[in-house]
Amino acid sequence: MTKNKITVNFGINGAFLTRRWENPENFMKLTAECGYKYHEFCSDALDPFFSGDKKYQLETAKQIGCFAKKYGVAITDYYTGVATHRFHGLSHSNPVVQKQMMQWIVEAMDIALALGTTAIGGHWDAFSVEILHSQKHKRKAFKNIYTQFKQLAILAKNKGMSAIYNEQMYIPSEIPWTIDEACEFLFEVNRNNNGVPVYLTVDVGHQAGQHYGLKGRNISYIEWLKEFAAVSEIIHLQQTTADASHHWPFIEKYNKKGHIKIDKILSAIEYSHKNYHKSILAKHLPPVKKHFLIAEIIPGSTKTEKILLEELKKTSLYLKRFIPVNGLYI
Repeated sequence: MTKNKITVNFGINGAFLTRRWENPENFMKLTAECGYKYHEFCSDALDPFFSGDKKYQLETAKQIGCFAKKYGVAITDYYTGVATHRFHGLSHSNPVVQKQMMQWIVEAMDIALALGTTAIGGHWDAFSVEILHSQKHKRKAFKNIYTQFKQLAILAKNKGMSAIYNEQMYIPSEIPWTIDEACEFLFEVNRNNNGVPVYLTVDVGHQAGQHYGLKGRNISYIEWLKEFAAVSEIIHLQQTTADASHHWPFIEKYNKKGHIKIDKILSAIEYSHKNYHKSILAKHLPPVKKHFLIAEIIPGSTKTEKILLEELKKTSLYLKRFIPVNGLYI
């Protein structure tokens, strides 16, 4: 057991809603009907640049927050969907492009607060091949990312936010993609940080770096969790094979194909908390006191709504085998 009790709950990412439902009430109604008390709001369902104007966004976000209360759902955080992954964003070589993505993040904070949550997370950068091929340019670009996150942390604090999450990925263009990069990122961003803490999101399906030559600990979701779960309030769940990020539901068909084991995840989280005091990060970043294991199930476009909702219900029933409805203490 860890010295202080850490709560663990499970929830659902709203990616399953995008391009299918638009009624704000349905967002929360379907979440509850599928068996989830916690909802990580997906920005693709309400985007600061693409979903109407500011007035519409904030009014809709407030409506969603009200419907969340109506159906007994808590919105954990506001997380990037697919849209921001299509751009170089914060890591673009031109400051004008960087500034625009910074603006996206700042406006996303306003939506998050209107939803009733104080945390925002995701991924907002992808280094170009040109930058990665130059060690000099690469190091300069990395340092620029650290600076931008420190600036965002201060902006977030001034708005009344509580945390920013950066998601670890599995390709060299989206950092951090190695354990060492993740450690460096968290150290540099949180050292002398005058804003909110910047945490990591570990996704258990994002260890497919073997396609770019990674091996050993870097391609083990258990090793990532042992190293960083203590500073990963949001942990993304998906069933998948070791060489991909399939975002499958946790149903019998995919549990036979996939390698993700919930009991191993829980053990790794406990290990991380027990050993976090040994980490170089411990002096600059306090461990989290709660975890939300968020099922990030991203269905293919041809999957019908009926099948999708059935799979989400089965996934919640599966997760309840390991995590009670009212949460787990470790």
